[in-house]
Order: sequence, then C-alpha cells, then structure tokens
Amino acid sequence: MSVIRTDQWLLDSYHQPIDICEQLKGYFPKVPAAEIYEYLKMHGMYRPLKRGLEQVAALRKNKVWEIVEKDYLTLRKSWDGPDIPIFIFPSDVTNRKIQRDFNGKSGLAFKDKLFLFFTEQNMEKEIRAVLTHEYNHVCRLAKFRKSEDFYVLLDTIILEGLAENAVRERFGSGYLSNWTSYYTDQELEKMWMVLLHPNKNIKKTDRKHMELLYGLRRTYPKMLGYCVGYYLVRKYMEEKKLSSKELFTLPTHLIAQIE
Repeated sequence: MSVIRTDQWLLDSYHQPIDICEQLKGYFPKVPAAEIYEYLKMHGMYRPLKRGLEQVAALRKNKVWEIVEKDYLTLRKSWDGPDIPIFIFPSDVTNRKIQRDFNGKSGLAFKDKLFLFFTEQNMEKEIRAVLTHEYNHVCRLAKFRKSEDFYVLLDTIILEGLAENAVRERFGSGYLSNWTSYYTDQELEKMWMVLLHPNKNIKKTDRKHMELLYGLRRTYPKMLGYCVGYYLVRKYMEEKKLSSKELFTLPTHLIAQIE
C-alpha cells in the first residue's frame, strides 16, 4: 500500500476535514467520518486554520510524502514489517502538549495502518524519526502474539519504549523526543518500582491506564509511562546486546525483566 497521497485530499478539501475522513471509512469499517475525525484529532490531526493551505504547500515543498515513502520502504525491508497504508496530515498547532513534548509532530499506529501528523517546521530527520517510532508500533502490534485489546499498562509502556529505542538505534540521541531526557536513570528506576510496577496490570479500559502512561492530573510525573518504558527497554537492549528487530516478538515481562 505505502504512502497515500493525502496532499491531494488536502488541496481539495482542507477546510472540510470530515469530508477528508469520508475517504478513510474503508479503513475503519462501520465508523462514521465525523467519529474518525474526532479520534484522529485527539491524536494530533489538524484543526482547519485560515492559512492552512499554506501549511499544506510547505509540507509539499519539504517533500514530506516522498521522505516518508522512501524511509518506509527501507524500514519495511530492514524489519521485515507488514505492508500498510500511511496517511500524512498537518498536525494540530493548537495542541500545546504535542507542540511542547513532541515538537509539533505526532502519529497514530494501528496493526494495519498508520497516521502521521507534521508541521512545516519538522526537518527530514525528525520526520524519519516519527516514522521509525510509529512503524515500530505497527511491527510490534503485528508480530507480538497478544491482541492490543488485551494490553495492560506494562504492554503499553514497553510498546512506547521499543519505539523510541528504535529511534535511538537509527539516529542517535539527538533525534529522541524531549521526554526521554526529563529524568535520571535513578529517578526512573524509583518511578518504575513505586508507581508503575504495582499498577502494571491495569487494563486499557481503566482511566488510570492513561493517567499513568502520560503522567496526568499533577499526581504523577509528566510522561511517566513513556519515560519508564524507554528506560526499561534501553536497559534490556544494552544488557542483552539486542537490536530493535530482535525484540518485536519477545514477551513484555521478559523485556521489563520481571520474574
């Protein structure tokens, strides 16, 4: 499938994102376009702006679709990953969290499709880093023998840790997300033992799952689950001298080194 030319969709219907999402209904059976848009918006898809078409033109000028296409083919071959459609849209510049923690870029991965959201400020290596992170999710979801519906908190934090360590493996620490440097290893070890380990089996349907993952409600450190997941996977990779590709099928408890 590879990269869908959503730039054409945007040129035709930028100010009617629900019309754009009508074209996605085949990928989300029985889900109305308005619901698809709400879900994508929640994860970083743009809200129409007056000068939004200028943003689309800038993304085209920066060759975002071509960069993603080329690097996707490289990654797919390297990781022996699934062939999926990839949809690219501008990101939501009004979302302060995405602007602050992710430098304006975001993504949403499913086992069978991928969405990427960018601003015109994102450079080529950043674009490739987001693709690496999100396509790593696709590969883990496809290769790890546990349905995402049954994921618990430990599965989710390791999923995020695997993805960001794949970025580190490909591009070095310079292109990691800002949140990877929020805490020291000593702080992360303590957060793991005190906050996450006791809650490791919380289901995705439980509100506390998201609160711990993102560090919400001022009760928890910011980006808690992401940061600890990155730390646990990095520690495991360094101790066992394993690559990202070798981790896709490994059980979560093994990577987290839980007996």
